[in-house]
This record gives sequence, structure tokens and C-alpha cells, in this order.
Amino acid sequence: MKRRRRETEVFSLSFLDVICCGFGAIILLLVLSEFGQPLVIERSRQDLESQIKRLQAELFTIRGDSERLERELKGRVDLMQRERLNLARAAGEMSSIRGQFDASRQEAAVSNIVENELLSAYQDLMQENERLQSASRTRRRVSTAAVGGIPVDSDYVIFLVDTSGSMDVHRETLTRVMREILDIYPRLKGLQIVDDNGRELFRGTRGRWLVDSRGLRDDIVARVRDWRAFSDSSPEDGIEAAIANYWSADRRISIYVLGDDFNGPSIQGALDAIDRVNRPDGSGRRRVRIHGIGFPRAPFTNPRFSALMRAVSERNDGTFVGLTQLDVCAIRINVGGVERCVSGD
Repeated sequence: MKRRRRETEVFSLSFLDVICCGFGAIILLLVLSEFGQPLVIERSRQDLESQIKRLQAELFTIRGDSERLERELKGRVDLMQRERLNLARAAGEMSSIRGQFDASRQEAAVSNIVENELLSAYQDLMQENERLQSASRTRRRVSTAAVGGIPVDSDYVIFLVDTSGSMDVHRETLTRVMREILDIYPRLKGLQIVDDNGRELFRGTRGRWLVDSRGLRDDIVARVRDWRAFSDSSPEDGIEAAIANYWSADRRISIYVLGDDFNGPSIQGALDAIDRVNRPDGSGRRRVRIHGIGFPRAPFTNPRFSALMRAVSERNDGTFVGLTQLDVCAIRINVGGVERCVSGD
């Protein structure tokens, strides 16, 4: 028994020795290893701090990038909302434009119908106008002198006034005759006043028509009353100038020659000169109508002026009236069924 117990104790002691030796070896290994050295430990600590700092810097960078991306995302969201609003507004405008287009298309259809009807009516009027013109060309021309009337179919009127001294005694009668002639035309497209040498009463208006108005008519009468221009009492000069300056193929023009004398060398020469400028067209119609109003001179109208203007009026689709008495109606014109008196009381 003792031997066995002793063997047991020896075995226990040996086992403890082995364990102690093992711990000692481990401690020795730790002491001998590089991790156990203070320098290595310090270096490891510094490495860890640098890694921590680097990681912190990366964290700050990541946070900055995150904030920037959040701002960009917010901006893009705002932009998308604005674009949506613009898109909705554009859709509304497109809808409105589509509605206007539909309405315009309907109006265009109506306009086309009206335009076609107007075109048809215009064509009918043109055909009727051509028929009337054709009938007018073929019908017999009635002498205006025979019925004692003055045609009033012109839209433009030129007064050619003798401004010689012999007309001074007729100023009041002259202005009254001019006003009564103007009353025959309720509305003219153009007016002009020239003397028997072709000079305009209104300076600076050569080649231009005066716009008709009540004020202009009053102004004409007032100016003619005091008009004292040089005159050679030869109306063919003024007629030639008036036709040369104012004639146009698309205008219906009448010239009223108002005077009391003719001092030209030849009546036939004056007629030929007027014929050259007032040529007839294919239908025989002259460029302008020429009327004559003769004022009395001691005591009747000068025979040469009467002879000249009677021939001029007859050749140029006009009428000549020689005034012998100024206290009665010397000229009567029937306008629209109403008889008007020219140059009478």
C-alpha cells in the first residue's frame, strides 16, 4: 500500500512539473516573440491611430458626398416638379390651340362659302356692267345741248377759270355758278382749280387732286373771289395742261371752262390743239368731258369765246351755256327728278 501511494505521489509531482514546465515555456515564448517587445507595441498603436484617422477622413468625405448628392437629388426633384407643371401648362395651351384651330377651321369653311358667294355676285355684277357698257356704246348718243342738261357722271371735276380783268365784274356771279355746279355733285373723288393758263389756284398741288369736303368747297369759293392771276384769255392752254397733268384712264373727269373772252389767234387752231390732247377711245368717247360757261360782256358773251366753247363742248361730250341775264335761271339741270338752277336766283 505504501508503495502504491508513493508511486501515486511521484506521478502527481511529475505531472505538476510537466504543467509548470509548459507554462514556463509559453511565458518564455511570449518573452522571446516580437509582439512582446515595447517598440513593436508602440508601432502597432501608431498604425491603428493612423488607420483611425484615415477612416475618419474617409467618413467625412463620404458625409460631404452624401450631402452634395442629397442637394442634387432635391434640385432634380424640384426641376422635375417644374417640368411637370410646364408640361401640364403646355398640355392646356395645346388643348386651347386645338380648340381655336377647330373654330378657325369652321370659320374658314364659312368664309369660303361667303367668299364663293361674293365671287359669284361679283361676276354677275361684272357681266351686268359689261352688258350695260355694251348697250351704252351701241345706243344713239343724245345731244346734251338739245335737252339743255349737263351730264354729271364724272367723279373728278376741274374748274378752268378766266382770271383776266374783264372777269372782275363777274366775281360774285362766278362764285355763285361754281357753288351751284358743285351742288350738282354731292360727293366727288377729286377737285382741282386752274386758270386759263393751267396754273393751280392752290399752289404746290400740280398733278394732285384736292380731297372733296364742305370746307374745301367754301375755301375754293372764297379764294376764287379774290383770284387775280395773269391771263391771256386763251382757254386752250389751260385745257391742254389740265388733261396732261390730271387725265387717267381709270377716272371720269369733267372740265368746266368759265370765261368771257377768247384772244387766241385762231379758233380752228385752238380746236385742233384740244383734239390732239383729248383723243377719243375705241368707242368714240373722249378722255374728259369739256363744258363751257360763257359770261356776258357788253352786253353779251364775246362771240369768239362762244364760238370756240360751243365747238369744244360739242366735240368733247360736253355742254356750252352762254349767260345773258344773271337775274333769272339761265341753266336748269334735272338731277334725280329734281330740277336745279345753275347761275340763277
